[in-house]
Amino acid sequence: MGLEVNLVAKTISIVIPCYNEAENLPTLIRHLDKLATALESYSFQVVFVNDGSRDATFEVLRRESVKHPWLTAVGLTRNFGKEAALTAGLDVAVGDAIIFMDSDLQHPPETVLQFISLWEGGARVVLGKRSNREHDSALYRSLAKMFYRIHNAISDVHLPIDVGDFRLIDRKVADQLKLLRENRRFMKGLFAWVGYEAVFVEYSVEPRLHGSSSFNKWRSWNFALEGITSFSTVPLRLWSYIGLIVLLIGLGYALWILFSSFMFGVVTPGYATLLTAVVIFGGVQLIGIGVLGEYIGRIYMEVKNRPPYLIDKIVSSARDE
Repeated sequence: MGLEVNLVAKTISIVIPCYNEAENLPTLIRHLDKLATALESYSFQVVFVNDGSRDATFEVLRRESVKHPWLTAVGLTRNFGKEAALTAGLDVAVGDAIIFMDSDLQHPPETVLQFISLWEGGARVVLGKRSNREHDSALYRSLAKMFYRIHNAISDVHLPIDVGDFRLIDRKVADQLKLLRENRRFMKGLFAWVGYEAVFVEYSVEPRLHGSSSFNKWRSWNFALEGITSFSTVPLRLWSYIGLIVLLIGLGYALWILFSSFMFGVVTPGYATLLTAVVIFGGVQLIGIGVLGEYIGRIYMEVKNRPPYLIDKIVSSARDE
């Protein structure tokens, strides 16, 4: 009786969130088709997550899914944000290795081959690291580096600088990441929180082919706040220290007034001094309340236990629901 060996091809899944990317998708899909040919020894899956696009993104994906058996299109019920779209793609992906990348071709699909080579060599996490940020303004680059330095200084979770969502994770890492079901999600932090030693692959950021990023400066600022408050309580502790310092300054000023009264008599306080003190102390209090409110707001959203996203439909060559 001969020994039968059942060799099952490993599956590579790529997760790509999309928001108003109808113009970029045809070019991206052509690149992915070449990648599918290069990975013919693997079972190949690409999960596009349409995050409530207002253009023809989902129609393009539906049409392309008929031509490409490896393409799965997930349509969310509305725009939940990129972090939720990444989570939806993670939940749908079936791969032994899962790769996350953007839909605007700033993450070169060819770099995926290097990711997979390192994964086959034993790496459980492979991170794409930008070798250039020429398409960002000097101010934005400076603020981004400042965010990473502040975050890493006050958080136990270390975020590598110049690393975004372009990465590969092993199925074991993915299964553990799926256990983290918080509503307010900062995926870079969650990726780092699960641990595992990472290896890096440098890549050059390409310019967008069409359109502009929906991630404007205001959203970037709010995203930075999300990252800091999601993985550190240092801002709360910091304001306790600031309150103590302000109290000591106030006590010192009160003692000075008492000393001056005994030594030189009562002097009518100046209007400008009084107004300045009220404005400064009032501002400190309001900022402290604001920091506290950021954390309370996150607690408020989490205790509702709402899912991070809702799926409207899933389309592929094998299913349409």
